[in-house]
Amino acid sequence: MTKADLVDAIFEKVGLSKKEAQDIIEILFDTIKQTFKEGESIKISGFGTFNVRKKLARRGRNPKTGEDLEISPRRVVTFSVSNQLKHEIEKLDV
Repeated sequence: MTKADLVDAIFEKVGLSKKEAQDIIEILFDTIKQTFKEGESIKISGFGTFNVRKKLARRGRNPKTGEDLEISPRRVVTFSVSNQLKHEIEKLDV
């Protein structure tokens, strides 16, 4: 699913214009990005939690050349699915 698909879904289900739906999606994603930049988590009840996690520097290896290298420290976003969504997805496997 793409951003455009989300805009179309809001347009069809809520009845807003496509421009208004697009503005809402842009505001939502801008807010999420800003929250991640601040290092905060986002918890969406019934869906899951997005966490910003710090990874320390570590030694790595270039798989092509075998050369050792240093992987710099960085922040990554992780997602933990809620139990409610997990159970809904498990029902689909039947």
